[in-house]
Amino acid sequence: MLAMGIKLVFAIHIQMKYILYREQQLACDIARAWSFFSSPQNLAQITPKDMGFVVVSEFNGEEIVKGMVIDYLVSPIFRIPLKWKTKITQVEKNKSFTDFQLKGPYRFWNHFHEFIPNGKGVLMKDTVVYELPFGILGTIAHSIFVKKKLDQIFDYRYEILEELFNRNKKV
Repeated sequence: MLAMGIKLVFAIHIQMKYILYREQQLACDIARAWSFFSSPQNLAQITPKDMGFVVVSEFNGEEIVKGMVIDYLVSPIFRIPLKWKTKITQVEKNKSFTDFQLKGPYRFWNHFHEFIPNGKGVLMKDTVVYELPFGILGTIAHSIFVKKKLDQIFDYRYEILEELFNRNKKV
């Protein structure tokens, strides 16, 4: 089990697919963690501002459900806006959910979010399996900037979640 403030980070390459794995201990109960992460509107709050991330789909505070489709605009490179569409393919309330890219910058993107209650609150785990388009050019782009950009995004997210859940203990 990880101590508060410690993060485990790794990315490995499997053929043309990559895996990004992160975990973070949150000082809250499962209901509070689930409430925050199951609301698509909160994603913009934990994404770096320079990404120009906007949830385009309209939600009235409802939680994610299996089959829900969410549209975003994101500007990951040179502030060029890209449309990104994901589908929630799996939900187990208060335990896990998966978002899968239907349309966007990746050839393949599958993000599994897991929440494990423990004596310190909730251990949150993110496992992203992704693949870039353009074959060898995508592999080169990954080496030069995509991996670094994803690390920056998830590092930012880590810091914001530390502030929200572990320092202020308010969401």
